[in-house]
Amino acid sequence: MPKFDGAKWKKVSVSLPFGIGSAEWEVDPTERRAAWSLYVELVTRIAVQPLDTNEGLMREALNSLYSLFGTTRTILKEAGPDVGASHDSVGGIAIAVLNYGLRPVLAKWHPILQTWEAQRPPHLSPQEHERNWSEEPKLRVELELLRRDLEQYADALAVIAGVKE
Repeated sequence: MPKFDGAKWKKVSVSLPFGIGSAEWEVDPTERRAAWSLYVELVTRIAVQPLDTNEGLMREALNSLYSLFGTTRTILKEAGPDVGASHDSVGGIAIAVLNYGLRPVLAKWHPILQTWEAQRPPHLSPQEHERNWSEEPKLRVELELLRRDLEQYADALAVIAGVKE
């Protein structure tokens, strides 16, 4: 694994998911640190780990994805304007991933799942109730597609952070 040297500027070229395209620029130390923070937050979440058919709760996966909004905002605010907001910057990429990748999935599925959850009989566990939901397989498919895109985002963050080539 390459050793992190915060004093160097590094030219990176990354491919991005969600129709964002690709980006190339010289990353400064502030962007590298922000990319590392975003990377760690992303790869340690349930939402970016493969879920077998009988594993996990959809609610936990959606909550994990939703929490990326707050985490990303905090990281970008703490890093300051040096992380940028343009297409070729860590800030711009992170904002685009939230708005074009996560937001559409959460806006669609959060209220649908919430409506189903409100109908849970007291004798069923949340997991049993989710398994009885006719939409659960569709949500799992969408989460898997999203997971693959987030994996590509995580790879880009690792390149930007200098921990992957």
